[in-house]
Amino acid sequence: MTGSVASSLNIALPPWLTERVAACRPMADSAARMAFVIDLARCNVESDCGGPFAAAVFEIASGRLLAAATNLVVASACSAAHAELLALALAQQAVGRYDLGTPGHPACELVGSAEPCLMCCGAVLWSGIRRLVYAASDADVRAIGFDEGPKHPHWIEELRRRGIEVCGEVLRPQAQAVLAAYRERGGVVYNSRGGS
Repeated sequence: MTGSVASSLNIALPPWLTERVAACRPMADSAARMAFVIDLARCNVESDCGGPFAAAVFEIASGRLLAAATNLVVASACSAAHAELLALALAQQAVGRYDLGTPGHPACELVGSAEPCLMCCGAVLWSGIRRLVYAASDADVRAIGFDEGPKHPHWIEELRRRGIEVCGEVLRPQAQAVLAAYRERGGVVYNSRGGS
């Protein structure tokens, strides 16, 4: 690709993920939604499709799935291909709006298998979602070698101040097990320049 200029971006979800999303029925509560997301992260690890992370966007009231994604950084050669970013972008495309919090439309939540990194926190802030639910903690993710960036120490309060509810460590042990499995399999820790 040296010497050429890219004019488009194409990041395709693994076929197994597309099938699971198509078969998904509305889920009544955050625990069920999180179990679904953690299972996607586990499948991503087991199928060697990418990192040990998954995320999904749901309508809060109905539990309807708008979009789901897994981490595809290595497979797509794109450092921005975090599960949260992809799930938010796909949900925005699905509803035809960049703002998932547009008045008159169902409020949405982002459910992630891990606490968002610095980059994903920014995406949450501007996505329009009204609730963020995560499983594994920042410390859990850093413990296997990932660089989560220098997040603002009061990031949860900042999101709440902007009308975004934050629910953390939902089904954390299950998410920790996925992280551990990734490490045991020798999964790639794709920090910039190999640093931490």
